Amino acid sequence: MSDRLLDVSIEAALAAGEAIMRVYAEPFEVMQKSDQTPVTEADLASERVIVRMLTAAFPDIPIVSEETAPEDGFKPPAARFWCVDPLDGTKEFIAKNGEFAVCIALIEDGRPVLGVVHGPAIATTYAAYGPGTAIRIKDGDAPEKIGARLPAPEGLTVIHSRTNSNSRRLAEYFQGRAIRDRISCGSALKFGVLAAGEADLYPRFGTTMEWDTAAGQAILEAAGGSVIRVEDGQPMRYAKHDLKNDAFLAWGGEPAW
Repeated sequence: MSDRLLDVSIEAALAAGEAIMRVYAEPFEVMQKSDQTPVTEADLASERVIVRMLTAAFPDIPIVSEETAPEDGFKPPAARFWCVDPLDGTKEFIAKNGEFAVCIALIEDGRPVLGVVHGPAIATTYAAYGPGTAIRIKDGDAPEKIGARLPAPEGLTVIHSRTNSNSRRLAEYFQGRAIRDRISCGSALKFGVLAAGEADLYPRFGTTMEWDTAAGQAILEAAGGSVIRVEDGQPMRYAKHDLKNDAFLAWGGEPAW
């Protein structure tokens, strides 16, 4: 594996984070995309930075990014491609709660093998490129190795999105299960919390897109966790025609059920 792939990905995520924070510091306009989801200049500025840096370093690897992906379906550009969310958690960005992230993943044959999730507002970056390589960088300090944990006997610590914290499907799923604690967190930062051994499970039943999860899945799997489809318990795959994910469970350690 090439360390340069990961090094450039981290550099691109950090540079994109700086572009995002420049917009964050000033009043900004919120626009609506055709699917009625919000977008800001921060999303677009971040994407420009990432595309420029990845293309310059790796011109032969295509890029699929949220703000430029076709709406009428997707044909994988190659067996190997970048999957980018330049600003994951735009709603969190608009709410100014700091829980948004830059996500960069490398997909190979339908699996995410490299991931970077950078939270610019909290100065924390999670990254990995292969089994046992998961790291966390906080406040510019030296990288620290991280790993997922096994659930405690008395119950799980569950992390979930703020936007679906009171969802009926989530409540139904928790019934009869030993839950010790619940944490709300926006964006793909949830995968980093799992990978660092600070939570056990992230269940997601609503629609997500591949760029929402690819980087986080790569990091979590490198840390010893897994992301499996609720429907059949199989690992979540990528390069699907519509780029949409099925309901999934992201486990920090071994699945408890």
